Amino acid sequence: MNKIIIAIDGFSSCGKSTMAKDLAKEIGYIYIDSGAMYRAVTLYCIEHGLFLADGSIDEDKLKQQMSNIHISFRLDTESGRPRTFLNGTDVENQIRTLEVSSLVSPVAALGFVREALVRQQQELGKEKGIVMDGRDIGTAVFPDAELKIFVTASAEIRAQRRYDELKAKGQEASFEDILHNVEERDRIDQTREVSPLRKADDAILLDNSNMTIAEQKEWLMNQYLQATHA
Repeated sequence: MNKIIIAIDGFSSCGKSTMAKDLAKEIGYIYIDSGAMYRAVTLYCIEHGLFLADGSIDEDKLKQQMSNIHISFRLDTESGRPRTFLNGTDVENQIRTLEVSSLVSPVAALGFVREALVRQQQELGKEKGIVMDGRDIGTAVFPDAELKIFVTASAEIRAQRRYDELKAKGQEASFEDILHNVEERDRIDQTREVSPLRKADDAILLDNSNMTIAEQKEWLMNQYLQATHA
């Protein structure tokens, strides 16, 4: 069976990553979390003091340092899931905090950051047999992907999922703060100048507001089978 590229795009906290990881594991593909790459750059900015007092980013310094930022993924043999490494250090847990979540959109909106990471992503996809999720995979990174999915769900449902996820990890969380974060990220993602979040013309829409994980998995597997047997 020919290996293909599967691009999964959509709004934040739609469960894209879980969906993409599960599918990749099931069909023996490599999973690449593009959102984790932007989160890793955001963490780098926090650690290197690149956020200014007013919350903006020292773009000149970040631009100079972009070539020093290397993001890779390694499989966690226990969980069977990939972990994100920033310059050789495992940062999987640090990049999932609300602090990083609340700062990632302005970083991801920078053209030079997107260009650098898109290059890294395209390099990772040369051999095909990958599932990648993000905001612009089907439109900017892999416009020729054989299977494109665009995921959506209501902001309230997405905020509730994120809230439940953080509580399950024992982290303090406020539903109102998370809902505001989700809505603000939607606004920035859809209105940014470089590669705004939009559904590719040939992407298949998936509204998973009222779907169980099992229903979603079955739906996704059917799309994959159709794409590889087309």
